[in-house]
This record gives sequence, C-alpha cells and structure tokens, in this order.
Amino acid sequence: MVAVDGFVCDEQTENRKKSGKTAMHTNEEAQTQRGKLVLAGCRSAAGLAAEIYQCYLQRRERKDNMADVIFLDSIDTSFSDTESLVRLDEHVGGADVFLIQSLYNPANSSTVNDNYLPALVAARAFREHGARHITALFPYLAYARQDKPTRFMREPTTAALMADLSKTAGIDRIITWHPHSRQIQGFYGNTPVTMLDPLPYFVRPFSDMQDANDVIVVAPDAGAAKVSFSVSKQLQIACAVTSKHRPGPEEVENADIIGDFSGKSRAIIYDDIISSGRTIETVAAKLVREKGIEKLYLCISHCLYSTRALEVVHRLYEQYGLQRCYVTNSIAPREEFRFLPRFSIYSLSGVFASVIDRIHRELPVSELFIEGFDERPM
Repeated sequence: MVAVDGFVCDEQTENRKKSGKTAMHTNEEAQTQRGKLVLAGCRSAAGLAAEIYQCYLQRRERKDNMADVIFLDSIDTSFSDTESLVRLDEHVGGADVFLIQSLYNPANSSTVNDNYLPALVAARAFREHGARHITALFPYLAYARQDKPTRFMREPTTAALMADLSKTAGIDRIITWHPHSRQIQGFYGNTPVTMLDPLPYFVRPFSDMQDANDVIVVAPDAGAAKVSFSVSKQLQIACAVTSKHRPGPEEVENADIIGDFSGKSRAIIYDDIISSGRTIETVAAKLVREKGIEKLYLCISHCLYSTRALEVVHRLYEQYGLQRCYVTNSIAPREEFRFLPRFSIYSLSGVFASVIDRIHRELPVSELFIEGFDERPM
C-alpha cells in the first residue's frame, strides 16, 4: 500500500499515475463558473474516452483557449467476486465532471448490465468526493427501448427505473446520441437530457442526391418517420413510411410500405438501431421485389453488431443491391464489421468533444446542429 496526499491507495493506482494514464493541463485563470473540467472514462469506454479527450484538446488548441482539464482513464475495476470498484486518482472537489461510458460494448463481450453499474458507482464516487456537476455521456442509451410495457404484458417501464437509478447515483445531466424514444426525457424529471440530433450526419452522405427524382427516403417504422421526413425535406426528395406488425421482440411479421414509388430506383433507409436486422431485411425485400428499387442505402445511428445483423448485411449486398451502409461508433464495432465492403463507421468523438466544450463553457449546444459538425470515418 502507498500513501498519497494523506490517503492510502494500492500500488496499482499509484502505477497508473506514474504510467501517464492520468493527464492534466493547468491554467488556473482559465476556469469557468462550472469549475475545473474532468473527463473520466470507465473501462468499457476506454477507447472512446481517449478519443474524445484528444479531440477536446485539439479543439481547445485551435481556439487558443486551453482550459484546465483532467483526464481519468478506466476508473473502474472489479473485485474477485465481480463487484464493481471505483477509485479516483485526482481531487475532484468543485469539478465539472463528464463521465463517459459505453453501456453496450460487443467489442469486449461485456453486457449492458456489466457496464451500467460501474457508471452509477463512478457517479456516486464523484458526488461523494465533491464534484460540482456530473454529466453522464452515454452514446447509446441502453434500456431506452423499454420506455413502455408491451401491451397486455406484465412488464415494467425499465427506462424509468434506469432514470431513477441515475439520479440517485448523483448524475445531474445526460448526453446521448439519437435515443430510441424522446419520451424518456420525462423520466429524468428536472435532470436535463441532451439528445443529440443525427440530422446533419444523416443528410451529409447523400448531399449529391438532392432534388433527385429517382430517390426516395424510406422509414422502416413509424418511430423513424420523423427523422426520415426531415431528411427528405432537406434533400428535397420523396419519402415513404412502413407500417409493420411485431408478433414478438425483434420479430417482424409483415410490413406495408406507404408512398409513391413512381420512377424511383434508389432508396435510402434510415433507422435509429439495427439489432437483428430483420426489420431492415423485410423492408429491403419489399422495396426490391414490389416497388422496383434497384439500389439501397442504409443510414443507422446505432449498430448493435450482432451476428444476425452481419448475416443480413451480407444478404443485402448479395440480393438486394445495397450500395453503402453508414453507421456510427456510438457502439464499439466488432472486428468482423470493420472491414466489410461499402460499410462506413463514422466516429462521433469530435461531436461529443464539441458538446462537452459548449456545456462546460455554458454555451448553447443547439448551435452545433444548426451550423453542422465534423464527423470523420474511423
């Protein structure tokens, strides 16, 4: 055991300090009213947190306004019985903390439940040690799809439970990318939920199709209709929506596509999540076989990178004319997906760094999405 600043910590924690996992840039005059800035990442988000930190530093250097920032990497660990443990390597009293966690990470085989609790424990650690603000950055907000019980089923509203746990842990703001349901904002009560709008990301890859008479935007379900309509409006192209029936979770029995497909040969399908890929495949099959579509494009906010989805993507290439699939790294990709042909994974690290910077400096986040933002391929 080693004594540091009057506290006792283990040698592993001290070695992390010596190895440079904790970095600090000091400039006492460059503080905002929110306090010194702390970026912290849990183990499941280690790679993403480091990317966001580097993007933040680059952004501040370009603006010649380097504020004090502390980076705490992989702050959680586990005991031998798998209980979560969080220890902080720096004093965080009065700090403005942004806690980054990948709640679902198929790249390391961890489960949502494996990752949610460490984030809550970390938030409590920051709260008990005097942090002024604790903002949780969850790129993919797990349990958001459980925002209401299935009709005639004895289910809880689990998304509301997760909101209650987050508030109890000490989280006083949430940042998330394109959540499945916007109504979950109400579950957090007075806790602000910054739901980042994917519209600039969704529009940019297809700017060359603006005003094209042979292109149509297709919403695979009613939930995706709002974004699809917004995209079609910006690109000045037609739009269609799909009415589908689900006999069970992640099952699609039939789908009726409503829209005018006269003269249409290309279709862009937008959705927030691709899980098993069954919905996308069902819609793609109808577009090709019944609507005369020859070329398909996919744009997805969250790819869960399941084995089933991988098989579906391959079939879409081989049988349904898939030209390009765009996803983000809101969920860490499995290696099998990284090298798929015509499969583009865009990094959101720069977006998150910009959002953190604006919240820390108490500037409106909405301006980022009015002006547009830089997303880059991985």
